[in-house]
Amino acid sequence: MSEIPSTTPKPRVLVADDEQVIANTLAIILNQSGFEARAVFSGEKAVEMLDSFQPDMLISDVIMTGMTGIEAAILTRERLPKCKILLFSGQAATADLLEKAREQGHEFEILAKPVHPTDLLAKLRS
Repeated sequence: MSEIPSTTPKPRVLVADDEQVIANTLAIILNQSGFEARAVFSGEKAVEMLDSFQPDMLISDVIMTGMTGIEAAILTRERLPKCKILLFSGQAATADLLEKAREQGHEFEILAKPVHPTDLLAKLRS
């Protein structure tokens, strides 16, 4: 894994997943790979963090209790239009939620869970 040169500010990544182990593990991997990553465990928390953390990218699970990752992504895009958004899910219900968002004019990229760290890093760097 190539490191990002320290002369440039590290890209800030916010990871949202209600499975704390997944969110924390992704944040650790990203931090070790030259990003500044923070983990939160709900869509609501992700939206709360937008103003203080100002992420360059949001990586969110789609299906979470309370606010879904898609709802968090839509609010993120409204507040931080330059923030890249990457959603991931291991559940079939995701397709319906994505279709609903698409009908409202929101297009999001989605990865299937489990996401291999190498694939995730490749996506983040592309």
